[in-house]
Amino acid sequence: MHKQYIYITLIITGFAVFLAVPFISYHRLSSEHIRQTIEDPDRQELLTEELTSLFDKPIGSWQLAGELGAAMTRVNLRVAQSNGLHDDEIEALAGIMTTSGLSKTYLDSLLDKDKAALVDSYGNWLYGKVYDNVDEARQQLEALNHNLIQYEILPKQGFDRYRQKAIKYSLARASLQGPASSNPLLWDLLSFGLVILGALGLSLQMLQEPPGIKNNGIFRHPATSRKWLGIIIGTFLITFYIILYFYPELMTAWISLADPLSKALSGNQAGPFFLYGFLYTLSVLVMGVRMLIKYRFNRYQVVRTLSVMFFQTAFAFIIPEILVRLNQPYFDFKNIWPLDYDFFFDFEINKLLASGRLGIFMLGWGIMLSFIGVPLFTYFYGKRWYCSWVCGCGGLAETLGDPFRQLSDKSTRAWKIEQGLIYSVLAFAVVMTIGVLYTYFTGQAMWLGINTYTLREIYGALIGAVFAGVVGTGFYPLMGNRIWCRFGCPLAAYMGIIQRFKSRFRITTNGGQCISCGNCSTYCEMGIDVRAYAQKGENIVRASCVGCGICAAVCPRGVLKLENADPHNRSQPNGFIK
Repeated sequence: MHKQYIYITLIITGFAVFLAVPFISYHRLSSEHIRQTIEDPDRQELLTEELTSLFDKPIGSWQLAGELGAAMTRVNLRVAQSNGLHDDEIEALAGIMTTSGLSKTYLDSLLDKDKAALVDSYGNWLYGKVYDNVDEARQQLEALNHNLIQYEILPKQGFDRYRQKAIKYSLARASLQGPASSNPLLWDLLSFGLVILGALGLSLQMLQEPPGIKNNGIFRHPATSRKWLGIIIGTFLITFYIILYFYPELMTAWISLADPLSKALSGNQAGPFFLYGFLYTLSVLVMGVRMLIKYRFNRYQVVRTLSVMFFQTAFAFIIPEILVRLNQPYFDFKNIWPLDYDFFFDFEINKLLASGRLGIFMLGWGIMLSFIGVPLFTYFYGKRWYCSWVCGCGGLAETLGDPFRQLSDKSTRAWKIEQGLIYSVLAFAVVMTIGVLYTYFTGQAMWLGINTYTLREIYGALIGAVFAGVVGTGFYPLMGNRIWCRFGCPLAAYMGIIQRFKSRFRITTNGGQCISCGNCSTYCEMGIDVRAYAQKGENIVRASCVGCGICAAVCPRGVLKLENADPHNRSQPNGFIK
């Protein structure tokens, strides 16, 4: 038992060091950092003027982010006041709009050439309209001026929200200083190294116990029963994802820890998502060892766990980085549309087409895998070929999320919510993809009255970031380990339709052997009440089942069996159940 405490101490110490890294780091901003980050000389000059007071002074990440945001807001205000419609111009135009009506001739006579062209582009619908009073006309012009500033002036001359996010991160990264950034290998050992040693030590402790599933304390342990430790873990994960997706400038000290590995693989400095990929892969590998030890009595689980460890490490992490080092497109060969929702975005297609034969092969590979490979493999093997053997999301859920699988809601109400959500996300992904392809081939941003760029931004933020990341992983200790797979993954929904109606995969049951212990339902991460099927001797053919096989592994009587059989015989048990 004393060894267990030593391993726990190592984990806590390493995690504490990791949390401390941002607090022992600082930033020292200079005008040179601005020149290196911002290409446009006018923007350089404007931002430099606003930030001069900060140069060459030590400053924390939170303060730097706030100061940068405030400075760019002030620059935007100056740019808007200088290049937008002035009050006197609005008054002059409003006067015309209440008499003879606005026209291009009036615009050219009252405004300079560039400003007149902008107003003509955005406000030609006002031509010829005569308003009853000046206030109404002024209101229309102020709305027009707002659109000019937001969609033309700031993107071209100021700092729109996308540029602000990129500049905040780039300046914070360039100006980072401190012991962690100057000696990342040492701090890697003090943080990641200690956590890895502690986690592996705890996993190896399980070898002292006899093989088999034990329910010791899973509904009472503070980490696995929605109690204080689980809440702390969930809060950290949620906070981490929010910072990663929306405030990466606050985590530059952590990102610097991944620089040695990033430079070894791709030759480049680490970025936010390299750090994320590193931590993701590390979690799958370390917790995968735990999974191998815990389920060592079941060959299927051992091979399946080795598979997700391999695909995450090789295909999702190492190979894409090596491709970048070889001046090829970053590409995850196992990521599939619609889970890979930006595969058909214009910048992705153009990137692949511009990369020669390999890029064209990647484009063809992605299309063939999505529309031929997925239906074919799912017909023969169900969703398990991907969700439980290949997918990175599933790999993290099965390894890091395994201690929380019993928290999955098995109620009928949860099942109904699941069906409504996951197929809604699939429909959203399909509509968005059709829209962006329409824009790509026609050049028209509007499709059926919808701005396709806005559509993909909404999907990326709400589904790609908040649902898949913040909720999908952050809620492991609160709602179980397959929240994203169960309620949100569009690829799981796509394969689930095939599995439910056309696949050879099912879990067969032998009701006569069932003793109603409930292990199968307890450990089902997809919220399926497996015991109800087993008691009635019914095959389990559910769109949501990912074929992880844990229900069969934890059954003490061998009631359940994963099979690929005749798809026309889907309701009767098939063969002898061991």
